[in-house]
Formats: sequence, structure tokens, C-alpha cells
Amino acid sequence: MTYTFLKLAEEVLEEAKKRENIQALSHVEIWEKAEKYGIQNKCSSSGKTPWQSICAQIYVDMKDNAKTIFAKIGTRPVRFALKKYVENGVKITDIEQKIKQPKTIFSERDLHPLLTKFVYSNSHFHCYAKTIYHETSAKHKIGRNHWLHPDLMAVYFPFDSYQTGTLDIIKSFYESKMKLFSFEMKKEITSSTLREYYFQAVSNSSWANEGYLVALKFDQDDDFREEMQRLNNSFGIGFIQLDATNVEQSSVLIPAKIHEQIDWDSLDRLIEENPDVKNFVDSINGDVLLQKVKNKNEYDEIFDNSKMEKWIKDKGIE
Repeated sequence: MTYTFLKLAEEVLEEAKKRENIQALSHVEIWEKAEKYGIQNKCSSSGKTPWQSICAQIYVDMKDNAKTIFAKIGTRPVRFALKKYVENGVKITDIEQKIKQPKTIFSERDLHPLLTKFVYSNSHFHCYAKTIYHETSAKHKIGRNHWLHPDLMAVYFPFDSYQTGTLDIIKSFYESKMKLFSFEMKKEITSSTLREYYFQAVSNSSWANEGYLVALKFDQDDDFREEMQRLNNSFGIGFIQLDATNVEQSSVLIPAKIHEQIDWDSLDRLIEENPDVKNFVDSINGDVLLQKVKNKNEYDEIFDNSKMEKWIKDKGIE
């Protein structure tokens, strides 16, 4: 008998209830759990989006099969449960309530230490990051500062990577190896929010050598990735996916286009508007003068592994 995606979904939902007391999963979560439980290969499918096949087969079964074993739970996202458990004294509303009330609700800023650690450890960046609080800016119309300031700014210092003699010859050739980065942080990006968040990153990253949109979660489908790539081709903002299970294994899914020249007018405006930006730039100027990072406390703390694990656990980041 052929092992179908329907059978896979049934087995995953059974295992999820038995192992983790989880009673409802989205189609993407079903596939993720299948990989976690090591049963994803039972379906002989070469498709790039098996979770979409799971979703399609469940919907068809619920529509055409009067004896379907599946029940639909909630919206945005739709989740699926096994009907026998729903009918066995567990109300759909109870499952929805459990889904909608996570143990801990973390904020976007709670993700900043994850990005700070990643961009410091990653060889492409190796930079020091600084959180920018838009609340401290000069008062303007509501929402304006969200489009003016990035969530984090970061700097790469060449003297952290080069020997003194190399730095001297770089100066002789009038080349600067220092880079400025801009990061716009989001907890989750969906197809419906992608363009808004992307153009927010475009708006507040115009001054930087490289600008990035960063997210912990995003829609896992080909259309989303293709749209992200099209936007990158046109506007140059890169995309980073954070990995809360292993921060240093976070990924630059789409590299940013590199701007060789800084937009000094835009940076000057940020310095005038926001004291965090001014302090960040003052710290850079002091460190460049000394040719070393004198006080790392001027930048966001880079957590060690044990502190990072505790932070993620305490904040409920997953």
C-alpha cells in the first residue's frame, strides 16, 4: 500500500499528541514534525514543497471523504487535528485557545541578542551591533520613526582583522575597509507583510553599506522566496533567518547588495534625530582614532553560549 501524505499527516499528528501533547498542527508544522520524528522519507516525493502537498491532500480528503479523520482548527494559520481527539471531549475552541496563548510572548527586541551574536561570529560581518531606540528620537508624526531608523546599526572595524602593517598600506592606498550595516528585525514575515517590511528596511537602510531584513520565521513556500529575490534584485536589501536553536548557524539567505559609498547626508540626519545613533557614531570615531575597540560596552553585549541559551529559554523564543 502506498504511503501517502495523508498517512504521513495522520502519523505525525498521532506522534505529536503522544510525545508533546500537541493536538493541532499547520501543514508546515506537520512536515517539520515529520523531519523531527525522522519519518519524512516514508513518502516518496521529489517535490520542493511537500508541506503544500500535505495541505492539498488534507483539504481534498475533508471535502470529498465523508469519513475523513481530519478536522480543521482556526485560521491564520489553519491547523489540522485528528477528529477522534476533537470528538473525544476536546473542544475545537479549547485547542484554538491553547494555540493562541503561548507561554511567553517575546518581543522583536528580545531577538536583538541573537542577531548581535550571529553578526559578530559570522565571517562576512564580524561586526559590533548597537540597538537603536526610535522612542528616543525627536518627536514627529506617529509611525514616522519606524521608517527612519533601523532596529540595529553595526560596524565592521578592519583593525579587528588586519595586522598593523596591512592597515598602514591600506591607508597608503587611500582605501577604507570599514563597513556600516543596517538591520530591520521582525519576529515573523508572511506573504501579506513581506512588501511592507521590505520597504521599511529599504527606507531606513539607505545610508548603510549593506542593509538587511531579519526574521525568526517566514513563509516556507516558493512564491515567498521568489518575491524576496525579486525585491532584492531591484532594491538590494538582504535577508537573514535567525536560528534560535543554534544562533551561530543562522543564515544569510539572500546577500545584500554592497554600496561602496556611505550616504553621509542620511547618516547626518539620523545623528541629529536620535541620540543612540549619535552615541554609536561617537564610539566608532573614538575606536578608529585608537585603532582598537576600547570599550565593548558601548555596543550591544555579545552573549556567550550559556547566557544565550538562558536568554532564549527565559524569553520563550522558539
